Amino acid sequence: MRIKQISVSGLFGIFDHVIPLNMDERITVIHGPNGFGKTAMLRILNGFFNSRYSDLQTIPFSKFCVEFDDGSNVEIIKNIDNSKETENNFVFNFHDNHDNNNVDRTNFQPKRRPDIENIPLSILDDYIPELERIAPKKWLYTPTQENLSLEEVLERFGDSLGIKFKSEAEPEWFEKLKKNIYIRLIESQRLLNLFPNRPFKSDDRTPSILSTVSAYSYELAKLMQDKFKEYGTISQSLDRSFPMRVVKQQLSPDITNEQLRNQLNELEDTRSRLIEVGLLDQDEDSEFQIQPQDIDESTKNALSVYVEDVEKKLNVFTEIATKINLLKRIINNKFSYKEINFSKEQGFIFTTLYNSSLSDSKTLAPTDLSSGEKHELVLLYELLFKVEPNSLVLIDEPELSLHVSWQVQFLKDLQEITKLADLDILIATHSPDIIQDRWDLTVELKGPVK
Repeated sequence: MRIKQISVSGLFGIFDHVIPLNMDERITVIHGPNGFGKTAMLRILNGFFNSRYSDLQTIPFSKFCVEFDDGSNVEIIKNIDNSKETENNFVFNFHDNHDNNNVDRTNFQPKRRPDIENIPLSILDDYIPELERIAPKKWLYTPTQENLSLEEVLERFGDSLGIKFKSEAEPEWFEKLKKNIYIRLIESQRLLNLFPNRPFKSDDRTPSILSTVSAYSYELAKLMQDKFKEYGTISQSLDRSFPMRVVKQQLSPDITNEQLRNQLNELEDTRSRLIEVGLLDQDEDSEFQIQPQDIDESTKNALSVYVEDVEKKLNVFTEIATKINLLKRIINNKFSYKEINFSKEQGFIFTTLYNSSLSDSKTLAPTDLSSGEKHELVLLYELLFKVEPNSLVLIDEPELSLHVSWQVQFLKDLQEITKLADLDILIATHSPDIIQDRWDLTVELKGPVK
């Protein structure tokens, strides 16, 4: 199930927009003047599917519609009443594709509501240093200059801070919809991150903000370690049963010495590539180093079992190795005088490719990268490692801090990632350099007809 089109009426009380998504090339680019609602459209869509209902509350619009490729659609009907504050001012209507008259009208409170009474508000500022309190229950979030209410702060940062939310019943169609449609928003402010699941403790006021590149470096190291553990588990299981399987297996008469030699060479090439991206150590599994010329009739049966086992072991790394290789190639093609490598202990490893009289060190921390380099790395990592297959990824202003030459290359890199990760992409941009000659992928947001 995929989203085919989104539309909005009465956005900011002015705009009506219709955005058909490119279903074939799976990349759609929306552009238009500042203030026409590009970011707002992304936030409403993300707010609906990820239960960030504060965005639905605070962004002014009258109706937002999402149409799916099976013919069904859902509408968010908003009752705007400026005369009073209402906690629940929208209705979700679902139209099933099997019955044009089937409308499931459900008016319900937001599912995720924080238990505000049990939260020590006095230490919120310490856990989120970039929040500046401007009223008893209102904060300025300095990276985006947004004014946030208490509910908005807790909804946005609550999961990372370990805050418990009260759950309320949602209609069955809505639960099914959110299981079939995955939305991830990559916001324009993407260089800072919160420590995940950090609980409130009155005696611990350690700031919880972390550079996103550092957080993702740690995260990738953990992913690599987990894959290595899985590899070890499979290896132990296969190694225990290896002698018995050698004795029992009957060698296929079709397997020739030349085929076995080729298979062994391919395994060695695969192993070398895994070493290159940091998933295997240089001396790991030295028993792989069987010389093809040593094959004879007495060893052929054992080697055929061995080849099957090694293929099963190394297949554990196939997906993550493919993603790391693509990330490495794109980064090293773009970054000047720097090179990225990877390890199970550190995640990202950056080294300089020049000699400096100011420092003997050639190693750079991820936080030593420039703003543009961080933006590029975060965007690529999000797309490759943070998104479920078949997701719709919303990217707000990918051009931020990127050199023009990187913007020109962005869509080409994105097309390669889209095919590998099986994604749909919706981009909001101001940059003609991002679009280049691909205006066929674009939808222009226009003002009302005068």
